[in-house]
Amino acid sequence: MNHSDNTLKDLGVQPFDLARHLDSEATIAEYLSQVLASGDHNELIDAIGHVARAKGMSEIARASGLGRESLYKALSPGAKPRFDTVVRVLKALGVELKISV
Repeated sequence: MNHSDNTLKDLGVQPFDLARHLDSEATIAEYLSQVLASGDHNELIDAIGHVARAKGMSEIARASGLGRESLYKALSPGAKPRFDTVVRVLKALGVELKISV
């Protein structure tokens, strides 16, 4: 823990957890849409991880057919998950990707 963490803890300030604010399907859809529009694939994987934590990693792991540890690894910062893994997780999250021109 670094000095700033101790100061925040001493002040009673909790670290910001985005997953706690992803509390509706509309919020999740807008969040993922905005991140997808940014074009940053690392940010998209991070966002999918936030949504998976919001919905429950154990449930998403089960629904996607991935082990819980594999899910955490696939969605960890800097991870480069296979496309089929991303699609399985999105399906487990109830997210549908649409392409339009």
